[in-house]
Amino acid sequence: MAAHRLRQSVGRLFAMGPELGSGRRAFSAFQAFTEVLRLPSKQLTKLVFPLEELHEHFVPGSRPDLHLNIFHPSLEDIARAESFFTASARNRIEYLTSAVRLDHAPDLHRPEVCFIGRSNVGKSSLIKALFSLAPEVEVRVSKKPGHTKKLNFYKVGKYFTLVDMPGYGYRAPEDFVDMVETYLKERKNLMRTFLLVDSVVGIQKADNIAIEMCEEFALPYVMVLTKIDKPSKGHLLKQVLQIQKFVDTKTQGCFPQLFPVRGQQEAVTRLPSESSWLH
Repeated sequence: MAAHRLRQSVGRLFAMGPELGSGRRAFSAFQAFTEVLRLPSKQLTKLVFPLEELHEHFVPGSRPDLHLNIFHPSLEDIARAESFFTASARNRIEYLTSAVRLDHAPDLHRPEVCFIGRSNVGKSSLIKALFSLAPEVEVRVSKKPGHTKKLNFYKVGKYFTLVDMPGYGYRAPEDFVDMVETYLKERKNLMRTFLLVDSVVGIQKADNIAIEMCEEFALPYVMVLTKIDKPSKGHLLKQVLQIQKFVDTKTQGCFPQLFPVRGQQEAVTRLPSESSWLH
């Protein structure tokens, strides 16, 4: 069904013309996603809507206490989001600076989103995938946990600033709590926090601390499930349902739907469009 809906809206996307861009820039911006649309329906659904196929494992009425909220963006939303991360002369995407404390951070007026998670959860890989259409932006990915030690700021055109936070847990910076807590509490232009959770192991004690900070500071945040291609379907379903139940019953500021992300080699993100991040 999801793949059918996507293909139905292909014509609407390219009929939008000036609204999404024109000429060569529009083609280059959407070329990567249009390649995905050529895949067979089953592959297309698995790649673009990876949680959709888990529905077949449900026995109707067997677990009425559990449900799965699945994010279903339109084709236009996905293409528009891709255009935000496509570098051009009029849409500059670049690394800005790094900071070890909030008072060292740049004074920026555009909206800001940050990515936070345990060491080795796949945060740098996800950010690198987001910037894949801006190859001049270097995002270092290390196999060793705790590689990111500072707050790294990236400009995403005129739309927003993306902040890569140090990982918490193993090999976290000694001043991690002061650095991150101060940023989350006092950064006035922070609009959305993306909290990454490893789908193999689920929510850990260290994740609970980050969740508590987001809740205490009344921050709107989203849970992103990483490495969904690693566990078996059964294990992934169990983790997804447990995390979904946690979000439904234990949080107030968390976006109700989970966003799954594959591993580094085939990192296809399922994040919302820029407009839904900032409102």
